[in-house]
Amino acid sequence: MQFISGELNVSANYLSDMLRTTTGQSTQKYIHDKLLEKAKELLSTTNLSVSEIAYQLGFEYPQSFNKLFKNKTNISPLAFRHSFN
Repeated sequence: MQFISGELNVSANYLSDMLRTTTGQSTQKYIHDKLLEKAKELLSTTNLSVSEIAYQLGFEYPQSFNKLFKNKTNISPLAFRHSFN
């Protein structure tokens, strides 16, 4: 959040307020939804490993990505990928 607000030259609070006004979502939920959207796209259209996708999406540890994905979708990234085969 700090990085994005800095790049836009606005305060983090202002960006958060504008995001909530525009989308009705908290910043964290919005970011998680966008990350999951991109993760699903990469899992279904590439042969990148789950770890490679996690790193590409900015996760320091693939386990954190796996945990977020499973918590939000009720399915692991690998199971999601296998559903396309």
